[in-house]
Amino acid sequence: MISAEQIRIWCLAMMDVEESPHFEKTSFRIKKKIFATIDKAGEQVCVKLSISDQSLFGLFDPTVVFPVPNKWGKLGWTFVVMDRIPEETMQDILKAAYEEVSHLRKASIAKK
Repeated sequence: MISAEQIRIWCLAMMDVEESPHFEKTSFRIKKKIFATIDKAGEQVCVKLSISDQSLFGLFDPTVVFPVPNKWGKLGWTFVVMDRIPEETMQDILKAAYEEVSHLRKASIAKK
């Protein structure tokens, strides 16, 4: 089982990541943009993926990796059930979320 502390360690190991509260969750940010949150109970992670990555990782098991059930899900926000996913897959998901948000941040800066 993956713990919330392990998710925290993996997120903070990525370059320029900061941890901060986000309502009742802990968030991990790159340049002030959230790429992952952990719920207070430590049961699931919410990550920002591209739509294609959301679909790809959802193939693992749609009851373990699935879109947030509202408009946020259509924007790539995805839930991951922490106690039902292999460590390597979770690390890949976190890395994809980090890269997605980092890329989005770079694109918005380039437009200015």
